Amino acid sequence: MVAAVLIPVGIVPLLLRQLPFSLMRFTRSNELVENLARMMPVGVMAVLVTYAVWGQGRAGLFGGLGAVLAAVAFTVVLHAWRRSSGLSIFGGTAFYMLLVNVIL
Repeated sequence: MVAAVLIPVGIVPLLLRQLPFSLMRFTRSNELVENLARMMPVGVMAVLVTYAVWGQGRAGLFGGLGAVLAAVAFTVVLHAWRRSSGLSIFGGTAFYMLLVNVIL
């Protein structure tokens, strides 16, 4: 009885994690996937900036908007310096979280 529960509980997550890698060979030459790979970093940055400005911008200059503007400026400088989307996203997010939770 216990095995009837534990076996599917172990197998289903394993299969769900393997599925994207198994389907990757079918999408290597797909134009849509190539466009998504090229545009996703820009989309992620736009969502993060929109969320930060919209959600925290109402808290006032020093509580929210100042931290948002400082983090956006830091992210732009970091991206101009290294030209790495991943570093810009993670670095800007980490800097924002540092400002909001530790400094301000």
